[in-house]
Amino acid sequence: MLLEQIKNYRLILASGSPRRRDLMKAVGFDFEVSPGYIPDESYPESLKGKEIPEYLARKKSEAYPYKIATGEIVITADTVVCQDDEVLHKPASETEAAEILRKISGNSHFVYTGVCLRSALKMNTFVSSTEVLFGPLSESEINYYIQNYKPFDKAGAYGIQEWIGFVGVEEIRGSYFNVMGLPVHRLYRELEQMIQHNK
Repeated sequence: MLLEQIKNYRLILASGSPRRRDLMKAVGFDFEVSPGYIPDESYPESLKGKEIPEYLARKKSEAYPYKIATGEIVITADTVVCQDDEVLHKPASETEAAEILRKISGNSHFVYTGVCLRSALKMNTFVSSTEVLFGPLSESEINYYIQNYKPFDKAGAYGIQEWIGFVGVEEIRGSYFNVMGLPVHRLYRELEQMIQHNK
């Protein structure tokens, strides 16, 4: 079982995301958090959709400032929300958050999370994709959510685990946890494979 095997490794989550930390804990991983660097999150304009978080997860891993020792595995991740090939970034203001929420209201969009696993011997990057369909949101609902939940640190201007997810999400195709920022089922299996190959 992976949870027993992983105890022989030092698992490092190089992310400042509280949601990723919560998901790692919920799975039962014993890990450390090392968000002590701010990576450059720019990417080539030629990249589209799921190519973006895959590129950024790898870029964050390569920017990790410490040498990875034998027995260590560093996890980096990036989540991107896209609608009709447009990236819906983290909003910088209440106005931007409202504009984004109006776009996803009554429409579907895709959430892509890229994850990079890196040991002293190997690097593995993968992407998980989830389609989310929102029902129509009223202006009062949009304003209530922004005022009470301040979604400025969230790609797509929403957290599916928050109030707006309960009242707005009609359908989801793919991993729910991927929308939160970490596809834990896929991560579990990829870690399992990495450990087997490191033996």
